[in-house]
Amino acid sequence: MSVKSTAARSSRGGAKRRGGAGRKPELVQLLTPEGERVEHSEYSIDLTPEELRGLYRDMVLTRRFDGEAVTLQRQGELGLWASLLGQEAAQIGSGRATRPDDYVFPTYREHGVAWTRGVDPLNLLGMFRGVNNGGWDPNQNNFHLYTIVIGSQALHATGYAMGVAKDGADSAVIAYFGDGASSQGDVAEAFTFAAVYNAPVVFFCQNNQWAISEPTERQSRVPIYQRSAGFGFPGVRVDGNDVLAVLAVTRAALEHARSGEGPMLVEAFTYRMGAHTTSDDATRYRLDEETAEWAAKDPIARLKTYLANEGIADDAFFAEVDAESDALAKRVREGVRAMPNPDPMAIFDNIYADGHALVDEERAQFAAYQASFEGSEEGAAR
Repeated sequence: MSVKSTAARSSRGGAKRRGGAGRKPELVQLLTPEGERVEHSEYSIDLTPEELRGLYRDMVLTRRFDGEAVTLQRQGELGLWASLLGQEAAQIGSGRATRPDDYVFPTYREHGVAWTRGVDPLNLLGMFRGVNNGGWDPNQNNFHLYTIVIGSQALHATGYAMGVAKDGADSAVIAYFGDGASSQGDVAEAFTFAAVYNAPVVFFCQNNQWAISEPTERQSRVPIYQRSAGFGFPGVRVDGNDVLAVLAVTRAALEHARSGEGPMLVEAFTYRMGAHTTSDDATRYRLDEETAEWAAKDPIARLKTYLANEGIADDAFFAEVDAESDALAKRVREGVRAMPNPDPMAIFDNIYADGHALVDEERAQFAAYQASFEGSEEGAAR
């Protein structure tokens, strides 16, 4: 039996054992996979045609530069890339729900959220090319640097939110993490502190069904959004492929936090259409039928159908967005290849504010090592 079929059978078995009992979790949805607008008793949204077109544009452009990044990695221009393919609605909807004075703590896949916060895609790609350590000032966009360590940003966000509360600021904090990270102790500790201190933080879990090769059923015995109840704050599950529902739910959650009601957990039920990262092979543990099922729920296609059917956007608009995405892809492609290599000595800068004897010694040793290559064949190759 192949690895793929074994993993798939194990996944389906786990789902049957754990999902067979109890009622089906409620899923907040405002736009069906067929592009039909529906209402929800608790969450609603009223957007202008311009705002609706803007959400479509955001998702298309984000998907395009994300796909370009995957191609660049395959060509050896990036060391690694974590694609967001399939999760555009979860990221654009939640990102557009934030206010400029809110603070965002991402993981390493929130390229769409970064887009909504005004972070240039080239800054994201520069980090994965290895020419910078993030490339943007977190305080300029209220968008923290990417966090590679799984789950730790939930603690960072909680601490920041506790500070926001002490300052009496009228703002909220949002922390992103995946379904796999929900098993980390850092996330549980963040939930505890956020609840006890009534911190104005929204925990936004993008449940894309797979923590690398482990399905969600092996991460939790209950739906993720229900786990917040054990810590004393509310949770909600939203259709993560429905940009309208994500926007409505996240807006409400952030307002809940700002108004002094404490933390809230949002589970965006979505799907990672690509591999975990470019170093992963998802075909070894996922069934093609599962991927095809989720492809039919594509977040961009459903919004496009709605815009066209309601006369909110026409062919000229869609063509314009496609042309803009082509231009963005070209800028990203050319920009990445033109990035200069960093000064090797820069790794010793900004470690201590006033300098440090040990760092000075290490800098001198490394400088001597670099100088030993000057004039040699190795040095010429560099």
